[in-house]
Amino acid sequence: MTLESPFDGLAIGPADVAAAEARLAGVAHRTPARTSRTADERTGATLYFKCENFQRMGAFKFRGAYNALAQFTPEQRRAGVIAFSSGNHAQAVALAARLLDMPSVIVMPRDAPPAKLAATRGYQEGRRGSEVVLYDRYTEDREAIGRRLATERGMTLVPPFDHPHVMAGQGTAAAELIDDVGPLDLLVVCIGGGGLVAGCAVAAVARCPAIEIVGVEPEAGNDTQRSLAEGRIVHIDTPRTIADGAQTQHSGQLTFPVIQRLVRRIETVSDAQLVRTMRFFAERMKMVVEPTGCLAAAALLEGVIDARGRRVGVIVSGGNVDLPSYASFLAGD
Repeated sequence: MTLESPFDGLAIGPADVAAAEARLAGVAHRTPARTSRTADERTGATLYFKCENFQRMGAFKFRGAYNALAQFTPEQRRAGVIAFSSGNHAQAVALAARLLDMPSVIVMPRDAPPAKLAATRGYQEGRRGSEVVLYDRYTEDREAIGRRLATERGMTLVPPFDHPHVMAGQGTAAAELIDDVGPLDLLVVCIGGGGLVAGCAVAAVARCPAIEIVGVEPEAGNDTQRSLAEGRIVHIDTPRTIADGAQTQHSGQLTFPVIQRLVRRIETVSDAQLVRTMRFFAERMKMVVEPTGCLAAAALLEGVIDARGRRVGVIVSGGNVDLPSYASFLAGD
């Protein structure tokens, strides 16, 4: 059977991303696309960094969270939202819930970066029925906890990546980038559960049909790379990496088919490469970027991806990092 379009049968299509853009207009920041002569000289390419570290709450996650919560029914809004997250989706849902006047319950790991935990609680402050529920990411199942709490409290569960409204919202980052800088030959995106790369792939292919999409995972957490190789979703133990936003155990049931269809390949980088990239952003571009936010850039700057002679979009996914940890990374401790 021949597909009429590359989006047939997928959880989202270009129209979903366009609808998300309309919902986010005037609410989400249209983040800048920055360039670096040093980065271009190092890679032999023309790089455009989509700086989601300047997004509301400091990461791209606000896009998907707000797009999802904005479509709640009045009954769902009264009952509120539940989410599980290592930090950025947590903050995004808590902020979106506050803006939309609904309670939020967020399931977070006990070892989540303190800054992300504090920010999440700050967005919930004064909101009746809102709280953070802590768990052990290495011994407990956050998805099971989220489903149980949603059932007990009658709240709506919004997962961090495996949700069509979340995926479509994340795709607006790539849509904006291409609309602002023009056609791209290559788009490089970090991967955790796949919501960002799936949404961005749909938006990018709709605008640039010949574009190559490459995902990047931490070496310790290459579940999606393995899944592509095996043709099925591979589940792994929680990876131990400084890229806390990519400590996922598997791709989503909705995100993986999009990745299979639209993402050319997936590369990995080490924690040491992420640290060097954090230093590059700080020294050369004067930006604070969290380890997960460095995944895509690290693959290019460290030579994992050969992009010579190409126009390349690079998603910088977030900048939420604890200052003591950040100082330690930059100091080389």
